[in-house]
Amino acid sequence: MTEVEEDLKVIQSYQPKARRVFLTGANPFVLSYNRLLDLGLLIRKYLRHCESIGMFARISDIKPKTVEELKNLRHLGFDGISIGTESGDDNTLAAMNKGYTANDIIEQCKKLEEANIRYNLVYLTGLAGKGKGERNAINTANVFNQLHPFTINFVSLTVFSESELYEEIQRGSFVEATEHERLLELRTFISRLHIKTTLLGNTVSNTVPFVGMIPNDRVRVLNELDSAIKNAGEKELRRYRDSIRSL
Repeated sequence: MTEVEEDLKVIQSYQPKARRVFLTGANPFVLSYNRLLDLGLLIRKYLRHCESIGMFARISDIKPKTVEELKNLRHLGFDGISIGTESGDDNTLAAMNKGYTANDIIEQCKKLEEANIRYNLVYLTGLAGKGKGERNAINTANVFNQLHPFTINFVSLTVFSESELYEEIQRGSFVEATEHERLLELRTFISRLHIKTTLLGNTVSNTVPFVGMIPNDRVRVLNELDSAIKNAGEKELRRYRDSIRSL
């Protein structure tokens, strides 16, 4: 905690009235309940105006924590957790060795809801591979429809040469979805989403960026996707994907 405390002292000197702190790193929520509790108390010590503490998390990070423990963390300000679900399709989750199932997503997110901790979910188009996007979209929408994320963030699979997935592609054990398949997958998912939430598809990995609210902006977003599916060429979209150097 010494390094964290030193960082908080610096933040205190520049932003003493900061109201939200976001803990960076892959998934800080993996820390035990007691360590998160200590961290929250430390943040409140140096940033007395802080109302919200956010971070990235995996579904497996939530599982060891009881609802009562989550409520205590919420009382300290833990809120706005970003969960990298990526899919709600069991076949895709297993193929990508995510370590949890669709039912796990539902159970653990409902624990957050019971503790009044807001969260957002991430959906990764193209993750299922060629020819499997529609199944992935339908099953993921079915899972997300049982939950209440305040936003859903959309990213699209972008494979870099140093990754294990790139090696699988070279061996032929994984075949990437085409760019048009990804757009059709996205369209299927959004058309089947029935909860009230905000869609954020404006990351660099999205060939067709979009932002909207469901249900109000559903038709507009679907029309934008339809236009791209009809008018954008596969080579043009793939050229953009290949130009991405970092996410």
